[in-house]
Amino acid sequence: MTEIQKVGVVGAGMMGSEIALSFSQNGFYTVMSDVTLERAQQGKDNLVKVLDKRVTKGKITEEEKKKYMDGIKPASTLEDMADCDLVIEAAIEVLDVKWDVYKKLDSICKDKAIIASNTSSISITKLASVLSEVSAARFIGTHFNSPASVMKLVEIIPGLLTSDQTQAAVHAVLTKIRKEPVMVKDVTGFALNRLFHAFYLEACRLIEEGVCSVEDVDKVCLYGLGHPMGIFKLLDLTGHDLNMNVDQILFDAYGDRFRPSAYIQRLVDAGKLGKKTGEGFYKY
Repeated sequence: MTEIQKVGVVGAGMMGSEIALSFSQNGFYTVMSDVTLERAQQGKDNLVKVLDKRVTKGKITEEEKKKYMDGIKPASTLEDMADCDLVIEAAIEVLDVKWDVYKKLDSICKDKAIIASNTSSISITKLASVLSEVSAARFIGTHFNSPASVMKLVEIIPGLLTSDQTQAAVHAVLTKIRKEPVMVKDVTGFALNRLFHAFYLEACRLIEEGVCSVEDVDKVCLYGLGHPMGIFKLLDLTGHDLNMNVDQILFDAYGDRFRPSAYIQRLVDAGKLGKKTGEGFYKY
């Protein structure tokens, strides 16, 4: 079984940087790349705010914060991942973009390196189709839950050609970083997003039908269901462009039960994508 010691993350957005932090805060040196060094550095810089909040709350010390930050190296090229044992792709949910990353990684990474995708909905077998059968055996899905450095759930999704050794190695390293791995069959949307999107689409119907206000639906989530965050606050955090993309993928696979929300579509059309644009269901 491959022993994973050094990790790479492709993509320094909210999810990619949080995945990098998940590893660095548990002692793994992590390389995090993006299309430019500036974007990779910005992704790392955004983690300072995340860690500052933990320092303020007394959850970590300033020394621990520095250690976690020192464990993440920003990079602008995939060549920086040549000696990584595990590389996790956290790029946008566009098939051609992901395929391009995998082909490049396959030519750069060492022979025993595992390539994983943080895709939230695309078939792992389909993603691996641009790789040789040998390389596809070392390809797997690792779907982290946002915010990745805090949430414990990670879905492990083997493709048709993923080896047992790859599954075991990934399960072992996720356990080392104190995650709760769940094995999931390679179906569209996996488990988490099928549950999540069914829930949030029904929440949107409540708004569209005038049953509740946005604020009151979030109160139902907080005080009735025990969720740590209201559903609309969470949707604003994840971004409505991403939410719509996943909705469409699920709709294409399963039909009307995942029909995209007209309310979300209007927000996207208006450029109100959530927290990253300053407004979504809420103003920021």
